[in-house]
Amino acid sequence: MPLNWSTGGAVDKGESPAYAAARELVEELGVTAAVDRCLAVDWVSAGSVGAPAAMRFPGEILHVFDGGTWDDDRIGEIRLPPREITGIEFVEPARLPDLLSPTDARRALSALRARINAAGTALLENGLPIAPTVFDRLGVLQTARPTYRYPWHHGPAPQELTVTQAWAWLFAPDGRVLVLLEPHTGVAILPGGTPEKHDQGDPVSTLRREADEEAAARFGSPLLLGHVTDPTGRFGYLRYAAALTDVGPARPDPATGHTYTRVLVSPEQSTELFDWGPAAADQLAAVHQARQKLGLPRAARQSVTELTGPTTW
Repeated sequence: MPLNWSTGGAVDKGESPAYAAARELVEELGVTAAVDRCLAVDWVSAGSVGAPAAMRFPGEILHVFDGGTWDDDRIGEIRLPPREITGIEFVEPARLPDLLSPTDARRALSALRARINAAGTALLENGLPIAPTVFDRLGVLQTARPTYRYPWHHGPAPQELTVTQAWAWLFAPDGRVLVLLEPHTGVAILPGGTPEKHDQGDPVSTLRREADEEAAARFGSPLLLGHVTDPTGRFGYLRYAAALTDVGPARPDPATGHTYTRVLVSPEQSTELFDWGPAAADQLAAVHQARQKLGLPRAARQSVTELTGPTTW
């Protein structure tokens, strides 16, 4: 049976953890890259590793570094060594528990959540954070993200396209956007949803109703960004942008019965919660054009904020 692990290994005598990680990248993948951002430091207890008693440590410290986002050119640089590594695969984070040991999977998911959260290095014990964030509490990334790798189109949808969804990028005054997290799975969505009869064919009415039902959120005049189309080319999903005016107390969505967790993140952080593929970059560019039209600043990458009560801007 093949063994699965993330790139890395043991620190040699005299090495720093960062130097060891860079060396392992070269040895295992043939790639030279800077390793200068630590996502997590994990203390692994002696009794959790399953090693023979004579080999156990009185606790082991593991460092998890951010290897960055690799484009096709960087992936093309990979050269596997003749021994040790037989193949590589990029996988959805939700698959990690099926591929790694339980502790390794917990550590990897905790580190990925810390990467998105952008609050600094997370301290872990046996793969779990000692100060869990909202992402940890809800198990973000542990359930597969819905895949919407659909092409992006600027402007309104053509007449022959059936509009089945209308979603919105809703901005707080600091340039961050509202994202909803499903309480049982941690799956992220933008506010919005499916048109209903009493919306009378008006997608903005759909947006206002859905944002109120899902997030108790209200917003100003929206700007149409564009739309994505499904693989058949027959159905369209509209995207708008608007400035939030207020958010009321959280309550169950009448359509699902779920009370969504509401968070503010930068637009860039939000796209890491979705599986939208390369077209996400085009949509993100349109989002920032709309943000500028709304007179809002570009949000710095920062720790997520959970909206737990009424907020007015």
